[in-house]
Amino acid sequence: MNRQRSGFGLYAAFMVIIVLAMFYITGKISAGSSPSQQKFETAVKDGKVTSAQIVQNKEVPTGSVVVQEQGGDSYTVNVTDVNAAISLLEDADVTYTVQNVQRDSIFMTSVLPALLLGMILLFGMSMMNRSMGGGGGGGNKMMNFGKSNAHMSTDKDKKVLFRDVAGLKEEKEDLVEVVDFLKAPEKYTQVGARIPKGVLLVGPPGTGKTLLAKAVAGEAGVPFFSISGSDFVEMYVGVGAGRVRDLFEQARKIAPAIVFIDEIDAVGRKRGSGLGGGHDEKEQTLNQLLVEMDGFTRSEGVIVLAATNRPDILDPALLRPGRFDRQIHVGRPDVKGREEILKVHAKDKKLDASVNLKTVARSTAGFTGADLSNLLNEAAILAARADRPVLTMEDMNEALMKITAGPAKKSRVQTRKDLKETAVHEAGHAVAMYNLPTHDPVRQITIVPRGQSLGATWYLPKDDSSNLTRNEMYEQIVSLLGGRVAEALFLGDISVGASNDIDRATKLAKDMVARYGMCEKLGTVSYLDGGEVFIGRDYQTTKSYSEKVAGTIDDEVRALIDKAYDHCKQILTDNSDKLHKVVDFLLEKETMTGEQFEAIMQGREVGDASSTSMFDGFEDGKEKPETTEE
Repeated sequence: MNRQRSGFGLYAAFMVIIVLAMFYITGKISAGSSPSQQKFETAVKDGKVTSAQIVQNKEVPTGSVVVQEQGGDSYTVNVTDVNAAISLLEDADVTYTVQNVQRDSIFMTSVLPALLLGMILLFGMSMMNRSMGGGGGGGNKMMNFGKSNAHMSTDKDKKVLFRDVAGLKEEKEDLVEVVDFLKAPEKYTQVGARIPKGVLLVGPPGTGKTLLAKAVAGEAGVPFFSISGSDFVEMYVGVGAGRVRDLFEQARKIAPAIVFIDEIDAVGRKRGSGLGGGHDEKEQTLNQLLVEMDGFTRSEGVIVLAATNRPDILDPALLRPGRFDRQIHVGRPDVKGREEILKVHAKDKKLDASVNLKTVARSTAGFTGADLSNLLNEAAILAARADRPVLTMEDMNEALMKITAGPAKKSRVQTRKDLKETAVHEAGHAVAMYNLPTHDPVRQITIVPRGQSLGATWYLPKDDSSNLTRNEMYEQIVSLLGGRVAEALFLGDISVGASNDIDRATKLAKDMVARYGMCEKLGTVSYLDGGEVFIGRDYQTTKSYSEKVAGTIDDEVRALIDKAYDHCKQILTDNSDKLHKVVDFLLEKETMTGEQFEAIMQGREVGDASSTSMFDGFEDGKEKPETTEE
């Protein structure tokens, strides 16, 4: 409380000094308010003024008039033109005197303003320093931009251990040597072994790279310095390099220690492509990082861990042996890893007996650890909203659909025309998928708006495989065009609802033709570099192929799309009666389960669904629902 009062008093004093300085410097200090010039002129014309004293200001011709009226009244009037006031008094035959302009002393004109400005400057710097944490033992941070602001975790902090990191068995095994070296470095040095100076964790966002680095520090029981790559970057030249030096100096003083740089691509991008050339601040910071990592000795016991999801843009000098000797890919977990992750995040949640985490794991192929944590959290929020003390399988199902397609918007008013267009669109997707041999089975169809989509069709990948064949990619294009083809065939018109489908289909076709060498006319050649131009890449990069090849790529992509369109058109034409049945069902029920859809496609009687959960009947090992949205 005393510190708060002290700070308030200092700020108040600072404001008073500023106000006084403004008055002194501008010469606007006034003893009080002044009557208007109009009142003075009226009094002179009416003959009420007996005498007057003219006082000239330094800002000629302004000044003031001390007026003496009949009856003894006296007041001062500020005037904009002293000469005009004198003429007015002379015309009225009023006696007046003129007081010459008083010269200010050197102290008032020069010394005092300089002193006030100096006080303001010093006081302002002091306030800024206190606000930045410079007071009370925090150090003069304003004067120490080059000091690192890395957070250091010690034994007092809550430790993260390998058992807290689920689903990364192989990745943890790769880091055991790092932990063992920090615990017993002599075991390695006596046989001439050298532990990696740096370990780079590479993988998509949310896969647990940062958590894995913390677990290494927790297992080793050593200080852990954590900092983001963006914390090194400043607008002032040399600040980033200074922070790098300070960070490694701190680590060396208390070695053995771990330095963890998250999102290292913010400071470790390829040199020579920035706007400032070799004098760019980021490049200087990177150069200092390279020097610090290369300057380690075997006895220092400082290991650098870094994480990034863009290893392709890192400078090659950063990745060479002796700096980041080892790269560990932290990928998306498999079905077993997802189950382990779900168990970890479910420890602090009350689950109903109906909740089967193994089933949930099978339905979430492609989810990262962060995605799974969010899934359980959304389910818990839904349970709390419904005043349930436990999480049910229905909560998990709704949370999954909310994450993949957005929240349901049942209150949105839709016309019968809009509903029919959406039903035809989604039925087109579903019927096309069913008749494609390699496509994953349909799990649910709905025309209930979710997020930005008016409807959605969920399908379930059979496994975690990401190695697609040419035929599988082609059939994906066919299924994506199902909505547009159905609109054209059965509505006689097309809508903007297929825009996302067309974008995805076009990208797949372009990848097949120009990246994966799946076009006979172009041969087994890749014409795409896999990334866009941005800061960190060379701005001078041009296409690696001729305009003739570019035209051929466009022609082959168009031909592939047209082929898939005709294929889809044939499927929907042959199954038009079944498509109409699906549309009628959706218009009546709004949501159709995978079992109900298969019953229509197989010509069986459609029964009522006991549940619309996508988890029902999932024990066959089918995986995460994907969606095709309008």
